[in-house]
Amino acid sequence: QAQLEESGGGSVQSGGSLRLSCAASEYSAVRNCMAWFQQPPGKSREAVAAIDSAGSTIYADSVKGRFTISRENTKNTLYLQMNSLKPEDTAMYYCASMARSWCLAGSTWLATYLYDLWGQGTQVTVSS
Repeated sequence: QAQLEESGGGSVQSGGSLRLSCAASEYSAVRNCMAWFQQPPGKSREAVAAIDSAGSTIYADSVKGRFTISRENTKNTLYLQMNSLKPEDTAMYYCASMARSWCLAGSTWLATYLYDLWGQGTQVTVSS
């Protein structure tokens, strides 16, 4: 089975930037719908950005204009560029893949249970 591995997390000050990477062991995992999830301490995991097979993207209101999701197929890698970071962005970040090409309509991309492949997570801490 394909695997996903996140990297790039760390500690930054408010207003700083980080770029998260999610390396897939197989292209089959990267070519489908993929998303980044955010799980703050003591809270549930929620999607913040997703990208479909065509490269279309969608973002949660909380990160719109600050985060950018992208994919580099030649490297089997998903990215999340995070700018203007805020303390409330502090969370564990997970990448996930869904066995569908199209997922941005309605609330499909938000449905945690539809993602069948997950990374182990990378911690992002933003200090004020």
